[in-house]
Amino acid sequence: MLTVEKIGGTSMSRFGDCLNNIIRGKRKPDEYYNRIFVVSAYDNVTNWLLEHKKTGEPGVYAHFQNNEEYESALDKLCARLLEINRVFVPLGLDLQEANDFITHRIAQAKTYLSSMHKVLASGYVEPSNIYLAAREILASIGEAHSAWNSVNILNNSGINATFIDLCGFNDNEMLTIDQRIHKAFSEIDFSKTLCVATGYTKGTEGIMRAFDRGYSEVTFSKIAVEVKADEAIIHKEYHLSSADPKIVGVEKSVPVGRTNFIIADQLADIGMEAIHPKAAKPLELAGVKIRIKNTFEPEHPGTLISNDYVSPVPKIEIVSGTDKVIAFEIHDPLMVGEVGYDLRLMEIMKAHNVSYILKSTNANSITMVVWDKAAVREMLREMKDKVYQLTVKQVAIVCAMGTNIAWPGFLYRCAKALCDKNINIECFGQSLKQVNMQFVIARERYRDAIIALNDELCQANKEN
Repeated sequence: MLTVEKIGGTSMSRFGDCLNNIIRGKRKPDEYYNRIFVVSAYDNVTNWLLEHKKTGEPGVYAHFQNNEEYESALDKLCARLLEINRVFVPLGLDLQEANDFITHRIAQAKTYLSSMHKVLASGYVEPSNIYLAAREILASIGEAHSAWNSVNILNNSGINATFIDLCGFNDNEMLTIDQRIHKAFSEIDFSKTLCVATGYTKGTEGIMRAFDRGYSEVTFSKIAVEVKADEAIIHKEYHLSSADPKIVGVEKSVPVGRTNFIIADQLADIGMEAIHPKAAKPLELAGVKIRIKNTFEPEHPGTLISNDYVSPVPKIEIVSGTDKVIAFEIHDPLMVGEVGYDLRLMEIMKAHNVSYILKSTNANSITMVVWDKAAVREMLREMKDKVYQLTVKQVAIVCAMGTNIAWPGFLYRCAKALCDKNINIECFGQSLKQVNMQFVIARERYRDAIIALNDELCQANKEN
């Protein structure tokens, strides 16, 4: 059985646990192989290189983009990475070799960025293309660092490991992402070596341009399809659970166990990705199952995501949502019966690259829930001048999802659970597919709503 397995940044920063729980576990030495690991950068490293994913705090990339001291910013980053290296010496990392590798890689990055800076100064090129290339270069450093270290530790621990560097730092081959992955793996005997690949892949189309911060999961997906993996495994610090353990508590978050790609898409739509949707699709189409496992509970089978799974018993599998959204409502007395009214709204949204999470209508009102971000606020300013009445409200959205919830009673139980906590439903959405009930509520009641729905709908699943 050949598996492709992704390890995220939080888990990579605890590589001793990865070594003991994921790579070795209870396996015999000859069972270490027939596995390919795709690794993210250590925790926070990509934030330092680009910008903080959640807070937006600028990293080295902002220094380059703003024509600031990006070289000294890279020097500071290098010092941080050398400190990270010291943490892994007890696991068997050769400190001098590790320091030499990352120091050389950063020196190469400086050379590339310096050349780009000179080209920018000439004024002969479109700056956005140079900035995107710089973003690619910087992003790749973190994954190269963690992957190289992992292979060094494994080889020094008696496990034959191969470093698959997909960053393309040392070549000028004009390969697409798929071509580079094919070339890297075409002649490897997976039964004799454990491969550790960088989560970043260099390609002519630009993996950051196409997928931005979701690139490591895209690499993982493309490798799994290329090698025809039997299973694609994602190792996280938590199980894919009935609700966020940080909100409801670990003891009340029930591992899902089984679900399908439709539910994975629902989660991605509200930013709670089991896997990046653009990474999931190739696996779904190739028939490769995804397993989400908890790094720190290696004996637990985790959650299997497949094409055809439908729960044999009706149940809510996952309660999730976000409090980072706003609802806006267009009201117009002349909307009744007017064909194409909402088309005009959608054209404005398209012009600002804004999509909606939920849409609900009545005779003379259209309500949409969208992410609360700068592009949306610009779009709403334009829309206000073109409609009869616009109302905007900061809200949260909570969702009750399941592969088999098209049964009487689930909607009642959700509404009652919220009502019992005095949480008003501002807006509601559900399609004929009946896999996801979406409730729009006051933003400040988000955590209360998640807890209420999880307590009412998911605790019974422990017995199943």
